[in-house]
Parts: sequence; structure tokens; C-alpha cells
Amino acid sequence: MTKRSASRAHKVSNNGSLQDQDQNKVGLGKKVTLLRGISIIIGTIIGAGIFISPKGILKHSGSIGMSLLVWVACGLLSLFGALCYAELGTCIKKSGGHYTYIMEAFGPQMAFIRLWVDLIAIRPAGMAVISLAFGQYILEPLFMPCGIPLTAVKLATGIGITSVMYLNSMSVTWTARIQIFLTCSKLLAIAIIIVPGMFQLFKGETRNFENAFELSDMKLSGMPLAFYSGMYAYAGWFYLNFVTEEVERPERTVPLAICISMAIVTSCYVLTNVAYYAVMSADELLASDAVAVTFAEKLYGKFSIFVPVFVALSCYGSMNGCLFALSRMFYVASREGQLPEVLSMVHVHRHTPLAAVLILYPMTMLQLFVGDLYSLLNFMSFLRWLFIGVVVLGLIYLRYTKPDLPRPFKVPLFIPVIFCLTCFFMVFLSLYSDPVNTGIGFAISLTGIPAYYIFIHFKERPVWLQRALDSFNRTLQILLEVVPAEQ
Repeated sequence: MTKRSASRAHKVSNNGSLQDQDQNKVGLGKKVTLLRGISIIIGTIIGAGIFISPKGILKHSGSIGMSLLVWVACGLLSLFGALCYAELGTCIKKSGGHYTYIMEAFGPQMAFIRLWVDLIAIRPAGMAVISLAFGQYILEPLFMPCGIPLTAVKLATGIGITSVMYLNSMSVTWTARIQIFLTCSKLLAIAIIIVPGMFQLFKGETRNFENAFELSDMKLSGMPLAFYSGMYAYAGWFYLNFVTEEVERPERTVPLAICISMAIVTSCYVLTNVAYYAVMSADELLASDAVAVTFAEKLYGKFSIFVPVFVALSCYGSMNGCLFALSRMFYVASREGQLPEVLSMVHVHRHTPLAAVLILYPMTMLQLFVGDLYSLLNFMSFLRWLFIGVVVLGLIYLRYTKPDLPRPFKVPLFIPVIFCLTCFFMVFLSLYSDPVNTGIGFAISLTGIPAYYIFIHFKERPVWLQRALDSFNRTLQILLEVVPAEQ
């Protein structure tokens, strides 16, 4: 379906712009309100980790008191990063997140390397891992107390991924509404942990907090790893910046949603850990494979069977929020000419970036069934902090190269400096603690350089290749019923 054929199926206004049957322009509307923005951020930050395995920080910090301080400090550092992204989101009002900001600050080659690594490895593997957690915990109540066959887990995971793709393909409004519901359900799950935990604490169950700052087991070499675990738990605060163009009044909504979300998440994380320690000793928490389940068994008995369902809903919320945001990055990259043109087209009836949503589906399913997911994530863990550090470095760089750029929201310079140093410290820590996997991940990212010159830089493509690309775009456009978005 070319523009010409699309215009026959839809009405054309007096100024020649393409419209659907309801006289609306075909494009992505501004449907992300403050509440929906908050649900995207909270829904993607809070996954399965706080329910299943919040013990990395305790293990490396050496004491209950120090672990709680690390949770607070990581929340504050993540807030610094989120505030930096709030400034970028209000002065560069384009969707795309990391990709767009690297493009604006450092040019198309650096941005393409980030895009390349995301597309071939990081995002499919990340989506497959959180989806596997969904498949595991949605089946848990059906198989208790027996183990779940791996094939059943992968089938449930495949169904979960397919349903999220379908939802994001059908309606932006319903995707956002379901994200709000899922965010509320995970906050309810956290409340079910916090409230009885605080009740136990107020009853006088404080024995686990005696000598909370006992430093005999603390090792300075473990503290960086504790912070690494904590920063990973807070990751996801940047996803609203992927959909800036769809946010109502972004200069107000983006900073407000980020600040409210980070305050809620930090409070939830700290209070949840306090509740765990009110019921479980440090040794019991370290020995548990699923901390929330152990906690619920102690307090709720047979009713603990509902905990895996809440964990599964939490994972589904992360899947939904991630896909909603990431599809916009591919949409913007296509608009910039770094991905096939069809990815920047919008469905003529549903006004969703259908091709950009579906691009992750085959890669995610492939990695789910045949890939070594956890090894791949180990390769790529340092790249997350490397590129976030580059983005925040770009903010500092733009302060000097484009001082007249409108900045409705501006953070003090010490905030991006501290956060940038934190990110590069994470990169150094990865190199120090796991040089082999980090080196492999770095090598994979470097494959983006020849890919950039082959697919982007050299404009004179062979005739057969250009014809194949044109045929690919045209065929997908017809099959998916998508057209270029009206600006």
C-alpha cells in the first residue's frame, strides 16, 4: 500500500493531509497523561527482582543496616539520572530515549551503534528473560509443590510475549490502561508485604535489627557490587523518554512523572526490605530462592499461593511497558533513516506503529527457544551503563555547545557530573570483575561500526539491494496496512 493507494482508502483534507474515517490525522497522538507516564515508569522499574531475589545488596554490603542505606543511596543516584533525562526530555522533545539524545549530542554513528546493539542483542534478550520469569510464576500455582517442566514454561512465555505484542499493536489507549492496572496490582502486592511487615515491627519484632550496622562481615570490595545490584534494581526510570512525542505537555509531565515515580519506587523498595527483615533473619533471606514466597508462607500460610500470581502480573507489566517504549525507539530510528522505512509507518485504523512493535517479536522468540540468554545479558550488562553515561555526558556537552537551547527544566550541573561518574564507575567495575564477558560484549557492540558504513553511510547501494529493500518495505506496508505518519 503506497501513499497513493492509501489515499484512495482514506479521506484527504483540503490541504492534502491523510486522514482516517473519523477525520483524524494518521499518526501517534498525545495519549500519555501524567498518570499513564507514572505507570510506565513504575511498571517497568518494578519487575520480579524485589519479590524474588533482593539479596544481592545484603550479601555484598554485609549487614542489614548497610543494605538499607545502599537501597536509599541507589534510589537517590537513580533520581539524579532520571532528573538528567527529564532535562533532556524537555529540551529535546523527540521520542527515542537514549538513541535520540546520543544522535543530538554525538551524531548518527554513535547513535547507530547503540541502536544496533539494542536490536540484535540487548532488547530481545532482556525481553526474553523477564518473559521467562512471567512464564515460570504464572504456572507456579498449577504445579505446586512439583517442579514446572521447562517446555511448559517456554510455551507460557511464548503466549505471554505474543499477547503483549498483540496488545501494543491494537491500541495505544488500551495498552496504557492495562499498564495502569498492572502497576496498581504490583503496588498492591508490595502493600501486602509492607503492611503486615510494619505491623510485626510495631508489635516489637525488632530482634533482626539489633546490631543492624555490625560491620564485621562488611568488605569494602563488596560495596561496589552492592551498588551495582541496587542500580540494576532501579533501572527503567528512562522509559518515559522513549515516548516523549506522545506525552501531553512534556515540559510539565515528564519531570513530574519522573519525580513522583522515583519517590514511590524508592519508598516501596526500602519499606519492602524493612518488612522482610521484620519477619526473616538475614540468613533466612540469603537462603531463600524466592524471598516474597518465603515471607508469605510465614505470615499467610496457604494463602501464599497468590504471591506467584502477583509476581507474574508484575513481570507482565514490565514486558508491556518495555515494549511500548522500545517500539518508539525503532520508530524514530526509522524516521531518521537508520532502519527500514516501514518501521516509521502507522496503522491506518489503530494509529499504532505496528511494524516497530513487531520487530522485536522474531528475535525475542528465537532467543527464548535457542539462545543462551543469561550469557548474553552478562556480555551486555556493562553496555547499559556505558551508553547511559554517554547520554548524560551528552547533556553536559550540550550545555556548552548549545547554550541557547530552550530548557524548561534544568538541573544543577553537579547532578549530571555525579551520575556520569557513577555510570563510568559501573563500566569499570564490569571490566574489573568480569573482563572476558565484558570484552565479548564490547566486541559485539563494535560490529555496529562496519554495519553503519555498509547500511547507512554509503548511499550508493547496488541496484539489486535497493530493489530488494523497496520490495520489502512495500510488501510489509501492504500486509500490515500501515502508511507514513502525518506530522
